[in-house]
Amino acid sequence: MTILTTFHKTLYRYRTEVFLGQHRLMLRPRESRDLRLLSHSVSVSPDADMTWAHDVAGNTVATATFADPAAYLEIESRTRIELTAQVWPVFSIAAPAINWPFRYPDDEWSDLGALSAPQYADPEGHLLRWAEGFVYSRPTDTLSLLKDISNGVANQISYQCRETEGTQTPLETLRRGWGACRDFAVLLAEAVRVLGFGARIVSGYLFNPQSELQGTAGPGSTHAWTEIYVPGAGWITFDPTNRSVGPKNLIPVAVARDVRQIVPVTGSFTGRSDALIDMAVTVTVSEDACAEPPG
Repeated sequence: MTILTTFHKTLYRYRTEVFLGQHRLMLRPRESRDLRLLSHSVSVSPDADMTWAHDVAGNTVATATFADPAAYLEIESRTRIELTAQVWPVFSIAAPAINWPFRYPDDEWSDLGALSAPQYADPEGHLLRWAEGFVYSRPTDTLSLLKDISNGVANQISYQCRETEGTQTPLETLRRGWGACRDFAVLLAEAVRVLGFGARIVSGYLFNPQSELQGTAGPGSTHAWTEIYVPGAGWITFDPTNRSVGPKNLIPVAVARDVRQIVPVTGSFTGRSDALIDMAVTVTVSEDACAEPPG
C-alpha cells in the first residue's frame, strides 16, 4: 500500500481582461480496486460556479462558469490516494479468450462498440501489417500477443517529450519513429483494434520517485497509456512507454475512446486574438502525504 499526494495546477495569463467561457475540468482520479481516493479538492480563481457530472465513460467532469472578466485563470487540483496495485498482477482470462483470435460475447461486443473500431484511416493496411507482425502463430496466447505489441511500440519507437498540443496519428508515429507517451498510447490502442480488441486511452499521472521511468518530462507532465479489454480479466493496463503491464505506479484520471476527449482542462475566452500571454502547467506526485505542494 502506498499513500500519494498529487498536485495539478494550470495557469493562464492574459494581456488584458478577457471574458472566460465555460471550462471543462477532468482532474479527479478514477477509483478502483487498486486505487482509493482519500480526498480531492479543486480550486478556481477567479471565482466560478462549479457543476459536477459523470460523462459517458464514467469520468468525473467539473464545469466552471465565470461571471466577471479576468486577466488570469488559475486552476488547482489536490488529491490524496491509496494505491494497492500489485507489481506482478495475475489476470484471470476467460477460457474462450485465452488464445487469439477469439470472439467477444455478444453483450460485451455490443457494449464495446466504438472502442473496438479503428479510429484512423489505414488505406494501404500499413498499421494492420505492423500489428500482424507480432502474430507468430494462429491461435496464439492472447496475453503474450498484447505484451508483444505493447513492447514493440517501445522497442521500435523512440520516446521524445513533445510540449506542443495534439497527438500524432498511428501512421505518423510509425513513419517518424518517435513520439510522446500519448502517441505511444494511441498507436497501441489502434494496433490492437485492427486485430479486433476493444481498447481505450487513459490520461493520468505517473508516480516516478526514482526518475527511472519515461513519460514525465519535467514538472508539468501528465501521462497517457492504454487499457485493453479481455473477457474474464476485464480492462488490462498496458503502459507502452515503460513496457509495463498492470496499474502499478499509474494514477488514472480519465478514460476515453479518443485521446482528445480526456484533456485535463479545456475552455475558451473572448478577447483580443493575442490576449493569451502564456499557459503554465505544474504536476507533482509525492509519496510524502504531509508535504505541501508548490505554490
